[in-house]
Parts: sequence; C-alpha cells; structure tokens
Amino acid sequence: MNENETILIIDDEIQIRRLLDITLSANGYKVIQSSTGKDGLIDAASHHPAMIILDLGLPDIDGLELLKKLRDWYSKPIIILSVRQSEEDIITALDQGANDYLTKPFRSGELLARIRAAFRATENKKDAEILTFGSLTIDLVNHIVRKNNNIIKLTSTEFSLLCLLSKNQGRVLTHQYILKEIWGYSYIQQTQYLRVYIAQLRKKVEDNPSKPSLIITESGIGYRFGE
Repeated sequence: MNENETILIIDDEIQIRRLLDITLSANGYKVIQSSTGKDGLIDAASHHPAMIILDLGLPDIDGLELLKKLRDWYSKPIIILSVRQSEEDIITALDQGANDYLTKPFRSGELLARIRAAFRATENKKDAEILTFGSLTIDLVNHIVRKNNNIIKLTSTEFSLLCLLSKNQGRVLTHQYILKEIWGYSYIQQTQYLRVYIAQLRKKVEDNPSKPSLIITESGIGYRFGE
C-alpha cells in the first residue's frame, strides 16, 4: 500500500478509532483521527486526505449533514461506517454522495477490500475515453462495447446504464438514483423495470450472468460495478 494514501477517520468512539488505526496502519495507510464533526471538517480541509471513513452518530452534528457539507467541496471517496442499519439511512447516505456503507460491527477484511475498491475507482478516472474491465472495454466516445474483442450490440438505454454503473466503479448506486439518472424522476419507484434491464445487460456483458462479477447486486439497495 502507498503510505501517501492518508485516511481520515471521523468517529466519536475511541475504541473504533483505535481499531481502525491499527488495521489501516498495518496495511500501509497513514491515519488521521477526529472525534467530532467540527474537527473532521477542519482536518479534511487542512490535511486533504485521500479518503474519509465517517460515522453517522457524531456528538455535535449528524453524520448525514456532515456528509452533505463535505460533498460541497470534497470529491474523494467517503465510506460510511455506522451502527445505523435501516435501509432509509443507507440509501440516503449513498444518494448524498457516500461511496460505500458498512455497518458496525464490521469485519476488517471486508473494510480493507472496500477501501481498495474505492481507491481503484478513483484511479480509473470517470472522464477516461475508454474503460477496461478485464475482457470488457467500453468506448465512451464512440459508444462501442467489446468483450473478448467482439463488439456487443447494446440498445441506447443499455449502453447508458452500463456507462453509469462502470463510471462509478466500486460505488453502490441505489435503485432510485439509477432510475432517476437513466429514465427520469417519474420512474424512481419502478425497481422491477430496472431489474429487467439489469438482467438483459448481464446476459450480454457477464461471463456467467447467474453469478455476476461485474454488475453486483446490493440486496434491497441497488447495484455496484465490480472489478
């Protein structure tokens, strides 16, 4: 791991901060700790971390409100780590700009994997003209998708859906967000409509559509584009 990849932890639980410090430091990350939302904002602005791990239950400001404040200017990955497990909180956080959401208690190995995925997504910058994922390539300018060098025929809607997912690689996109971006506000409740298109797209781009490795389902929430 690159020691220049600084991660800011904003969490009021000292035990969690210590655990994260040990885990992240052992994997080559530099760690900065903040115990309040106010300190977190100051540390984010002064240290310019490569990533923020944010708790929602802070003593001075609600984590969702802090997330909104950060997203006014901070464009790097933010992972939520919280005891809140309701679908509403998870969806709200993701829709407000969080890249990922894990609930406490968490497994260190899973957190590290999510961190690596978020950094990979940052490296594959969204404005790249051609995105490559194993044997799959997506030419964003010419609207051409190839798998194993063979052109895959996609409808315009399928292409738009694939682009939205792939350009947000590693980030969980909610059903409502995808529906709004592709079809508009009038479709944000049509989750079954989205499932049909996802199934069609998987048949065309996945090696094994029944065990997808690219378009991954986040149960009850949405979809995430894998490696």
